[in-house]
Amino acid sequence: MLARPPGTRPRGDHDLNPGFVPPPAQTQASVLVPLIDRPDGLTVLLTQRTAHLADHAGQISFPGGRAEPDDADAVVTALREAQEEVGLPPECVRVLGRLDTYITSTRYEVTPVVGLIRPPFPVVPDPHEVAEVFEVPLAFFVDRANHERHSREWQGRRRFFYVLPYQDRYIWGATAGMLVNLALLLQTTPP
Repeated sequence: MLARPPGTRPRGDHDLNPGFVPPPAQTQASVLVPLIDRPDGLTVLLTQRTAHLADHAGQISFPGGRAEPDDADAVVTALREAQEEVGLPPECVRVLGRLDTYITSTRYEVTPVVGLIRPPFPVVPDPHEVAEVFEVPLAFFVDRANHERHSREWQGRRRFFYVLPYQDRYIWGATAGMLVNLALLLQTTPP
């Protein structure tokens, strides 16, 4: 089971920016971090969002989204959202645990739920939200040489963030931050 010790502070956009205090979260959300058990090794299933969306258009992300009032907990939210976005049935996912809560500068408090999936499984992307579903070897994310640190000017300050460029993909922001968190956890967790 993946877990951090109790009392671990939330991760977030503030990790690489000393003196930046994360804003109070206003929206609860969950994502599924789907680990696919392939014969050649574990992969991570990711989505590319459609270009017409109002939030994070075209970005690479995990399946996930806002918690609904009927969701019993973060796991239910992550599994429901994965089914809605990519057609992944909840019964195909063996939940392994969760990563540290991730707080975004856009005031989301995101719970990343890690799940193991054994093929075969259906993938039916919602064409309104998901332009593409693809996989990246987990080993790529675990290799710290692939954790690039970039910066941009944002709201009058230089802001730093992780980027994980994979082939022609530009994985950055909260998704990259959660993947770096997963890599660090896997490097410190005994087998």
